[in-house]
Amino acid sequence: MNFFQLPRWIEPNLYSNRRFSDFTPYEIEALRQKLKPFNPPDPEISVVIPAWNEENNIYRTLSSLAGNRPRLPTEIIVINNNSTDGTQQVLDALGVKTYVQTLQGTQHARQMGLEKAKGKYHLCADSDTIYPPEWINCMIQPLMTDKRVSCVYGNYAFLPPEGRNRLGLALYELAGEVVIRLRQQGKEFVNAYGFNMGFETQKGLLSGGFLISGSRKYDNIKGSDFVNESEDGRMALNLMSFGRLHRVTSKKATVFTSSRRLMDDGSIWKAFMNRFRRQLGNK
Repeated sequence: MNFFQLPRWIEPNLYSNRRFSDFTPYEIEALRQKLKPFNPPDPEISVVIPAWNEENNIYRTLSSLAGNRPRLPTEIIVINNNSTDGTQQVLDALGVKTYVQTLQGTQHARQMGLEKAKGKYHLCADSDTIYPPEWINCMIQPLMTDKRVSCVYGNYAFLPPEGRNRLGLALYELAGEVVIRLRQQGKEFVNAYGFNMGFETQKGLLSGGFLISGSRKYDNIKGSDFVNESEDGRMALNLMSFGRLHRVTSKKATVFTSSRRLMDDGSIWKAFMNRFRRQLGNK
């Protein structure tokens, strides 16, 4: 993969310059059929996605997940957290298993997902993130083969805004790698983000789940900061009582998430400086 360009597998999932309302009935049915295997009666893996007003993003996420070929039966669950746009209509059209959480906040949505999940293994995803074809298998592998591992988290990169390249974002990611490595020396739990982490469902429940004091805003609210998400870091910290954290470094597991949170700061440089001041601290 060229670090400064998007990998080839992403392009079919981006649906560039197209909204879900632009899809033909044939395209909707084709994606629905691709998602059909991700609703088995007895899943071993649960992929859980919270969503709030993501009608113009979530079908991209679902398309990328549908391109996975997990070795174990896998379910996809979306928790609709009071969306007021067409998010639910998109999910209904694609036949995705959905629950509605009326308590507002990402931690409430993730907690419901944790409680509804049937799989032994729980993978956390987000509705503005694109997942590579081997993501599920790569993330689950350490949990299956090493009993000392209680929580996995993976690498991530940023999707550039429409019509722009990844040069500035790639440089930001390279600089951020230094901070990630520093945090592994004592505050590794801060590296775990809810769009790219996993654990055993039962251990997640026993650890206290995702509920925290306070309420985090969704990432599609202007000013929201992916660094300060708290329910995912708290979950990773609590899971350390069962074992150790494991960073999945395979390029096959690198996810691409929205850069809209960075763009709120006005520039990549300003975004990096703002986050550098905070990233060595707790969420």
